Amino acid sequence: MPDHVRTADGRRLRIEIAGDPRGRPVFLLHGMPGSRVGPRPRSLFLYQRGARLISYDRPGYGGSDRRPGRRVADVAEDVARVADALGLDRFAVAGRSGGAPHALACAALMPDRVTRAAAMVGLAPRDARGLNWFAGMAPSNVTEFRTAVSDPERFAAHIIPRSARIRDDPARLLEELRADLTADDRLIVSDNTVRSMLLRNYREALGTSPYGWIDDALALTGPWGFDPASIKVPVLLWHGQEDVFSPASHSAWLAERIPRATAVLEPSAAHFAALRALPRVLEWLLSG
Repeated sequence: MPDHVRTADGRRLRIEIAGDPRGRPVFLLHGMPGSRVGPRPRSLFLYQRGARLISYDRPGYGGSDRRPGRRVADVAEDVARVADALGLDRFAVAGRSGGAPHALACAALMPDRVTRAAAMVGLAPRDARGLNWFAGMAPSNVTEFRTAVSDPERFAAHIIPRSARIRDDPARLLEELRADLTADDRLIVSDNTVRSMLLRNYREALGTSPYGWIDDALALTGPWGFDPASIKVPVLLWHGQEDVFSPASHSAWLAERIPRATAVLEPSAAHFAALRALPRVLEWLLSG
């Protein structure tokens, strides 16, 4: 199988495929910062369920070329290109954290190809009417997102050296987040297998450039380029009530507007609990 594809405008997208090569295809869209090698269920789990899990580095991350000024909606073109290269007509899509809005974009913009979509611990659009977007969000995230909106150049100037430090020592990112982690999240990220996957993920994400991270934040806080209310396919919205990185109110807002949405709220869970829930979410995606 290829390890990359080329887009119509000549950009390289680095891809990774896991599980059953003849299984039902599911795209897994990574978080922010993240990469194609981010946390996923074990290969045995994927084989047993007949799942073919497809991941790729969003532009500017890992082995994928940057696409300056990209919007959340632009993910649909890239996913379609990867699917075409792999000969896939229909597929499911899941996104975690920063990948969740991108999964919703695929559902909205490719209704004839996406069978089901799952958005885990995701954000609502920045201009979501009736939603206090920053309510319940950790102060560090509030500061970063506000800066991304008000002064993108200053935001980039902050992320560039931070990205370099995390690339050299990926454990720094987990340490930076530690003060905002719940006891449950700390338990999850202290698991040796999960921690190893996360560190590899961060190192790969930032190995060549900080601009995947920068462009993700600008895309998430700018106009998305689609209306979540236009989504026609079944959508699962999974969130932990204690999440302070992407507050659960964002999924609640989306659930009220996406016609065929099913909302799952876990009362004692937070952000990283999405890793624990991913196998169940994949089973739901494959059941449609």
